[in-house]
Amino acid sequence: MLRQISSTIMKHTVVSQRHLTPEIKLRLITPACPLWTAKEEEVPFKDPFWAFYWPGGQATARYIMDNEKLVKDRNILDIGCGCGAGAIAAAKMGAKRVLANDVDSYATTATQINAELNNIELETNTKNLIGTNCYEFDTILIGDMFYNDEFARELFKWLLELRSNGKTILIGDPGRHGLTEQRRRHIDLLAKYKLPPESCIENHGFTETSLWVIK
Repeated sequence: MLRQISSTIMKHTVVSQRHLTPEIKLRLITPACPLWTAKEEEVPFKDPFWAFYWPGGQATARYIMDNEKLVKDRNILDIGCGCGAGAIAAAKMGAKRVLANDVDSYATTATQINAELNNIELETNTKNLIGTNCYEFDTILIGDMFYNDEFARELFKWLLELRSNGKTILIGDPGRHGLTEQRRRHIDLLAKYKLPPESCIENHGFTETSLWVIK
């Protein structure tokens, strides 16, 4: 099954470095791919979020690549890893252990493909880790996960609990409605980035993206 998933991913994506972290190669669906303009019934994947490099993920990976000390020799958990860029950036910058987690097996398979493309070793799993204590990890990466207010409420409550237990929580987000003003009172802005033109086209109007840390 995993071999079939891998083959399908390879067939319908291209290697791209046209994003905020050009030093990381990623297999993505871009305007160069037939699937970019395909009808829904022609797409062989259900909700292929992993096939796009979302703005929050780009902010997370860019900041990590520019701030090695943030992850070096630490145990990193990338929740909702998607294409795996944040996890790959952490591994590149010397993290002790990196686990890329996503409930979608296509995402974890894509992450492994992208890790190999960048000569990086990391772990993946498809367990739902939201709500767990994550005792094995020092730093939690969250990218583009505040897209739904109901889910954001559950997610943020959990992240605050993890922070109270000493975890570092990094949140990459371009300004989605789930990251409300009330929730922003609990976070500090670490960096803001202007997205390259290609990323603006691929991300439906977002022109900037930011990285936050829970206080």
